[in-house]
Amino acid sequence: MRRLVTVLAVFLAVVTVAPAHAYTNAFFPTQSSGNRGADVLAIQNLLVQSGHSAPTTGVFDSATATAVRAFQTAAGIGVDGIVGPQTWGALAPTLRAGDSGAAVRALQVELNAKRRLSLTVDGQFGPATTTAVQDFQSHAGIGADGIVGPTTWKNLVWHFDYPDLGKNLCDQNPDGNGTAANWATAAAIGQLEQAASSFTGFGPVPLGDAGFEHGGDIPGHASHDVGMDIDIWPIRTDRAQCTAGRITWESSTYDRAATRELIKAVRNAAPGHVRLIFFNDPTLIAEGLTTHWDNHDNHLHVRYCEKVHPNSLYTC
Repeated sequence: MRRLVTVLAVFLAVVTVAPAHAYTNAFFPTQSSGNRGADVLAIQNLLVQSGHSAPTTGVFDSATATAVRAFQTAAGIGVDGIVGPQTWGALAPTLRAGDSGAAVRALQVELNAKRRLSLTVDGQFGPATTTAVQDFQSHAGIGADGIVGPTTWKNLVWHFDYPDLGKNLCDQNPDGNGTAANWATAAAIGQLEQAASSFTGFGPVPLGDAGFEHGGDIPGHASHDVGMDIDIWPIRTDRAQCTAGRITWESSTYDRAATRELIKAVRNAAPGHVRLIFFNDPTLIAEGLTTHWDNHDNHLHVRYCEKVHPNSLYTC
């Protein structure tokens, strides 16, 4: 009997301890020159918190790379101007209610992006931020203590982002996956939003499937499970790509010139971070803008990449 009680006590102790990692596949995503989005903006605020001069634009430009190198030098870690897991870990301090400053702004930026919130980004760790942190921790399966330590930071930064459909994007989900399939990494979302915002005069950009909120297999796709594959539709001559049916590159209403400009906008918004674009228009393939892949006659499959990624298909 005593042995049974001991075993039960050990079992209860184990099951009541919060998991060390909410998402087993979570990691700090590497960010570098050419990236943009919420993770970059968080990095910039964390650099400011550490006493380094960095713009807070959400664009990883040369000034940001310089600030990263200065931080890495001061921290005694490898100096490459790239924010990988080691640099993320050194940048992100433990935060709790009552704290203030640029690091709290970084936290609020991440919570707004990853949980679709509208916290005031004021750098004050007050009641609203505490509630948002606890809600995220519960959502992620982390002990909801409201303290943002290494595990919370890693899982929050890794968590996927959701697009702002007001930025010249419209939602199109022909594969039946609905709005649940619009999630992608913060960099992928930021880069797509910028591309769509700069693509003017041709109507909105139709967004197909990206990925699920926490990644994983998505019906109708062989990829789209790591948040760095996003489908968009070709542009129509009647500009009805958000209201009419999807077309192929052979359709009479296909606008090659506009679609070419869309592809250029995608690449320009993420210099060095577009691995490839699958789309079977032979003219655009000959121009080096897209790559052939079966079943990609009616949509553009944009694959983003990073300097370092656990999956070699997504390395630049």
